[in-house]
Amino acid sequence: MNRLDKGPARRGGVRITAAAATIALAAAPVAAQVAETARETIAAVDPFIGTGGEGHTFPGAVAPFGMVQLSPDTDTSCVIRACYAHAAGYRYDDPTIQGFSHTHFSGAGHSDLGDLLVMPVSGDEVPMDPGTAAAPGYRSRFSHAAEQATPGYYAVTLDGPQVRAELTAGTRVGVHRYAFPVGKTAHLVVDLRSSLYNYPGKTLWSGLHLRPDGTLTGFRETRGWAPGRKLFFAMRFSAPLTDHALLDRDPDITYKGFAPPGRGSDALPEKLGRALEARLDFGRLDRPLEVKVALSGVDEAGAVANLDAEPGDFEAVRARATAAWRDALGAVTLEAPAPMKTIVATALYHSLIAPGVWSDADGRWRGPDDQVHLAQGYTQRSTFSLWDTFRAEHPLLTLVQPERTTSDVVNSLIASQRYSPHGILPVWQFAGRETWTMIGYHAVPVIADAYMKGIRGFDADAALDAMVASADYAPYGGLGDYMQRGYVPIDREPEAASKTVEYAFDDWTIARMARALGRVEVAARFDKRAGYWRNSFDGRSGWLRARRSDGTYRIPFDPTAINYGSDYTEGNAWQYSWFMPQDQAGLFRLLGGDAKAIAKLDAMFDYDTSKLDYSHAEDIAGLIGQYIHGNEPSHHVAYLYNYAGAPWRTQERLAQIVASQYKASPDGLSGNDDLGQMSAWLVFTALGFYPVAPGSNEYVIGRPFVSRAQLRLPQGKAFTIVADGLSGTNRYVRAVTLNGKPLDRSYLRDAEIRAGGELRFAMADTPNRTWGTSRAARPFSISTAR
Repeated sequence: MNRLDKGPARRGGVRITAAAATIALAAAPVAAQVAETARETIAAVDPFIGTGGEGHTFPGAVAPFGMVQLSPDTDTSCVIRACYAHAAGYRYDDPTIQGFSHTHFSGAGHSDLGDLLVMPVSGDEVPMDPGTAAAPGYRSRFSHAAEQATPGYYAVTLDGPQVRAELTAGTRVGVHRYAFPVGKTAHLVVDLRSSLYNYPGKTLWSGLHLRPDGTLTGFRETRGWAPGRKLFFAMRFSAPLTDHALLDRDPDITYKGFAPPGRGSDALPEKLGRALEARLDFGRLDRPLEVKVALSGVDEAGAVANLDAEPGDFEAVRARATAAWRDALGAVTLEAPAPMKTIVATALYHSLIAPGVWSDADGRWRGPDDQVHLAQGYTQRSTFSLWDTFRAEHPLLTLVQPERTTSDVVNSLIASQRYSPHGILPVWQFAGRETWTMIGYHAVPVIADAYMKGIRGFDADAALDAMVASADYAPYGGLGDYMQRGYVPIDREPEAASKTVEYAFDDWTIARMARALGRVEVAARFDKRAGYWRNSFDGRSGWLRARRSDGTYRIPFDPTAINYGSDYTEGNAWQYSWFMPQDQAGLFRLLGGDAKAIAKLDAMFDYDTSKLDYSHAEDIAGLIGQYIHGNEPSHHVAYLYNYAGAPWRTQERLAQIVASQYKASPDGLSGNDDLGQMSAWLVFTALGFYPVAPGSNEYVIGRPFVSRAQLRLPQGKAFTIVADGLSGTNRYVRAVTLNGKPLDRSYLRDAEIRAGGELRFAMADTPNRTWGTSRAARPFSISTAR
């Protein structure tokens, strides 16, 4: 997803060589296929994967689903470079670090956040501007050789101030530790001006207040991707201040009559303005300086309370973060060759960062109505990149975080709808604020998928009401026309072809949940809408196409064209003509049968794109013909051969995708991770199955990429996947057994996983052209529903 108007990495102090980074994972020689069994999953994670290329991940410290993402920013300027390249603040090929800020997206296709930048400075001179790489101010050069990152921890040596910087994070706190050079005075610069996707006027208002006990508190309200976003902080130090200065770097502006948000009369600020900085002096220190910071979306008092709720020094917080990651990542144990284990373990890590905690320790949170609410019995979450994550990220959480995160997510979505000024579920939300980015109402399949899998802990009827309210909100994205005509007309709404099919899928999941709840009238209405994808599919040409209000298809038509605001969303007809997850069998009939569907799938992967120019579309990356793995509309397509009775072709395509789109190096992601979607795709694929149609309670079987894996399930259960004979040459599935009995179908039921047991693959070097081929063996479609 995107909507914006190299050297070797170090992991845990261990260098990853260039040779290991560039290994062809799916075709590695047998000698490289020694499975790792001794290390825990946490030990295999490399947070630098995705920090180069277009992965847009960050290497800094974060707890599982933490409110704080404390990470280095190498550049926050949109003038020096495009914002898109620095969407996560850090880019591996940059030579300098500007500072360490407390909020970041993991793999987003849009820039924002980068709040509350802190930078250590040593010596007598304290520059208050970052400068540039060529002429540094408080910015500093650094070397990757002096950099280290593991889950919950980051460290680097800053060449300029000669400071060793270490970061760790809890749920709502981040802790810095700075070892200053002996004999030099220690200072911190706190810059409230700095932001990702920065521009003049982004900061609407900010404040700094140094309290009598030495705690620095403050706030900032910004007008960025999400308008009117408020963030509050509290900061404490392990050494007393010897001096300080709170500065307004824009003193020519006067402010009158402004009441700072969330502040009581007992905590008046020492400085208000739009360009604030603090210089904090600590003299000469005989031990490292620790800086503990807590965030809140509610008020400064909430930030102070969050600070108190997670006690302890750097090592105590780091120990809790490591324990939390060990537990979260322990949901999946892996045995695989070292490079494969690294990329899959890191993919699991990236899948467990968002959606992040948004409510304070006392349950208060700021909603889309900009009012403060109370989460009771659950933890409010935010950072919902739903167009991306409904596909695999959220289905993965139903397996690896079913009891905590998934029920929190559903409760959070319902609460957001309740307090939305428009009465609809989140579209792309962060910090409780709606951005209206991307299309669809994809909170709907997230909720339906969780409910259909038996996950509870939320009001199911209230959830369904929220889903229906979103699907019936006529002013949104051409929904009025969609409900009236059965499709979105392109002359009244951009990206109409994509919207039509995405709405239809979401509607199918509403029907599924309504029927499970016994609400038959709702189910019947949305069952009808689930078939509306046919209204934009041109059976004559075999393409999904945009139609005008008069019913005609828009011309001229080019299935390879990718232009924002055109017929499709971040893609073209090649990708979107396959988006009928609820009825792939119905699509294949329109295409003329299995053989023609297979031929068209092959044509997609084998298309010669050498004469096409997609450079205008930043998110179009990872091309294999017209299959675009770096963006989400293609993510289910390799699995569609199963629906045509040719699962061995899925197995071939998956080997092709994994080998070319993932590697154990900073540029190891072919496109934006999109809050975990690219990573969740790999986790599922490595295990051997994928949720093509969330809400169906089925996973389409592909082929495994790890020799053994085990999913930890509730109530002490476990589901084990074994791949006998897996190697670079043995890439085909010869046979499958489930709990010792032959499994002849090419799909797996969710209930079969949750019951615990063993899925065993027998791998071979030649395809089995009989396994999973019968019509009864194929995955769910409306047209062939069992």
